[in-house]
Amino acid sequence: MIRFAELYHALDSTTKTNEKIAAMSSYFAAAPPLDAAWATYFLCGNKLSRLVPNKLLRIWAAEEAAIPDWLFDESYHAVGDLAETLSLVVPPGEMVADESLSTWVEERLQPLRRLDEKTQRERVTEIWRETPSPLRFVVMKLITGAFRVGVSKRLVTRAIAQQSGVSADVVSHRLMGNWKPSKHFFESLVDPDVQDTLASQPYPFCLAHPINVDDGPREIGDASAFVAEWKWDGIRGQVIRRADQTFIWSRGEELMENRWPEIEAAAEHLPDGTVLDGEILAALADGTVLPFAQLQRRIGRKTVGKKLLTEVPVVFHAFDLLEHNGEDIRDQPFDDRRGQLEQLLGDCEHPHLKITELVAGETWDEWAGVRELSRDVNAEGLMLKRKDAPYDVGRVRGTWWKWKVKPYTIDAVLIYAQKGHGKRASLFTDYTFALWDGDQLVPFAKAYSGLDDKEIRQVDRFVRQNTKDTFGPVRSVTPTLVMELAFEGLQRSKRHKSGVATRFPRILRWRHDKQPEDANQLGELLEMLDD
Repeated sequence: MIRFAELYHALDSTTKTNEKIAAMSSYFAAAPPLDAAWATYFLCGNKLSRLVPNKLLRIWAAEEAAIPDWLFDESYHAVGDLAETLSLVVPPGEMVADESLSTWVEERLQPLRRLDEKTQRERVTEIWRETPSPLRFVVMKLITGAFRVGVSKRLVTRAIAQQSGVSADVVSHRLMGNWKPSKHFFESLVDPDVQDTLASQPYPFCLAHPINVDDGPREIGDASAFVAEWKWDGIRGQVIRRADQTFIWSRGEELMENRWPEIEAAAEHLPDGTVLDGEILAALADGTVLPFAQLQRRIGRKTVGKKLLTEVPVVFHAFDLLEHNGEDIRDQPFDDRRGQLEQLLGDCEHPHLKITELVAGETWDEWAGVRELSRDVNAEGLMLKRKDAPYDVGRVRGTWWKWKVKPYTIDAVLIYAQKGHGKRASLFTDYTFALWDGDQLVPFAKAYSGLDDKEIRQVDRFVRQNTKDTFGPVRSVTPTLVMELAFEGLQRSKRHKSGVATRFPRILRWRHDKQPEDANQLGELLEMLDD
């Protein structure tokens, strides 16, 4: 466990990619397979579900340190991270034995969830008394479910590949989907025999660059060099048909097994050696695409009942063909791939597998007019793709462009603030905004981004000087500041006091020119929803 804690602090203390990879590679070279599996699990962003309520940890820590609760809470608010506060406030312990990472996780940490409160406290106190501060910090990160360190899954993949000699592509594929840390898993992860990955292996996704909604697309070239498609608001994925098997991968590198039975059934009609890129959409039999809120009803469900299958049917809208008859055709121009896709899906008619239609138009002005109708068809705007471009890996400038519609905007009043996390742990950066409903302010959205560092410090100072009340970490402030918020979509919600949930809310600008009474009414937001 000491080696894992040292790895954490080594990764946390550098911003250099090569140093991070070297540190992880060194750890994997020395760690037993089960420890390496758990380390991979945590470094890739997975966490243990919270094992002990944070409230109890705070109470026990204050008593262990012999300080009043209010002093612990003030320390926590100053530090901004519970695990770090626990490692600093509770007196350091003495290391009894250096047990392995897997022993810690499987025999000391995971069992905590099943214990009664009295026994939980005994075990946690025992951990505190047996760990010096640097080790305790990492252990408490695991217990609180807040473990994260500055490495991406891609860097972890590169480190394992460097240490094992297995291709990074193969390691990346094996890390996709749902897997559990085990000795067998890690040994399979670094197995030089790559035959297991061939049938289900997806291709890296081609990603689009955004077009400035105010400037438009003229700077990217002549319209005649492009085709346009609707930019759908669904789940990006690849449908793979190989060896008489179907695999559906998300852009987030998740193997979505048994989630979309209609699409899996449709894919059985595809010939072996086919890989499609496209979007999973909630859509009716007549082709009407439903709002993303409907698709959300099916996201995350392990199994889908008959009622939901009927109410929210899904369709895979294919917009590219990456593999045809077992041949990788990504290097071919888009026009050629599109022609083969049209022929392929023309021979394979199925209601849950469709080709995304091209949007008619020959000039930027024509497409600009069509783009204004995006919300009418539950699209986010247009995708623009060069006719002569290959299917690139990642976000390569010039291949694909996304030309989204302008977001919804509204002026709202800041009413609550909370401190952020990480580098912003000492500043109030998480805000709740409200709109007027008669003479009452009704909260409707939270926003965390959009202000620059100078503005954040100004708002932080305002919050400290204008706090009306405190609810744990949240401060209620005098309604004074008005901000213009932007968001991508709206949907009705019984869980929100306003009756509306906003999608991707963020701050566009601080409206210094407006007083709180100038902010918008809740009714105006509801009108946007009705429109």
